Amino acid sequence: MADLFRLMALEFKIRDFLRPRKDIVKEVGLKDGLHVLDYGCGPGGYVSAVAELTGKIYALDISPVAIKMVKEIVVKKHLPNVVTILSDCSTGLSDDSVDVVLLYDTFHDLADQMAVLEELHRVLKPDGILSFNDHHMEENEIMSKMTDEGLFGLLRKGKRTYSFLKCKTF
Repeated sequence: MADLFRLMALEFKIRDFLRPRKDIVKEVGLKDGLHVLDYGCGPGGYVSAVAELTGKIYALDISPVAIKMVKEIVVKKHLPNVVTILSDCSTGLSDDSVDVVLLYDTFHDLADQMAVLEELHRVLKPDGILSFNDHHMEENEIMSKMTDEGLFGLLRKGKRTYSFLKCKTF
């Protein structure tokens, strides 16, 4: 399993070289001082790009190998504002504590998509943004999954990502 993950990580490094992650996160409008959760961070493709632009980044993944790889990036690049979280759903973060959630290319693979969306809704600040991209899903499926339960509403569709606002719940 670890070898397969490392092979996938190599594939991601090639992808990241050809399409830099900075170009993708530019659509979100990240700025210094924001707290960002990279949910399903994988081998850390977004970690460096985001850590340079924000106050704090939480890198969460279900895979211990992914978390180990992110920790290696943190040490190698001296990124003191990165915190890793090993989990399959719960972030362990406080309510309304995150400005932006990155949910990139992982949603299609989640065991309990609704539980994850509820957790992301809980940790996002009232004006928080959920930045979404999943090339395994069609646009109508993305819109349905993200908005039908009333947790998130579409803010804008970018070239590579969708930005959703946290909706109020009663």
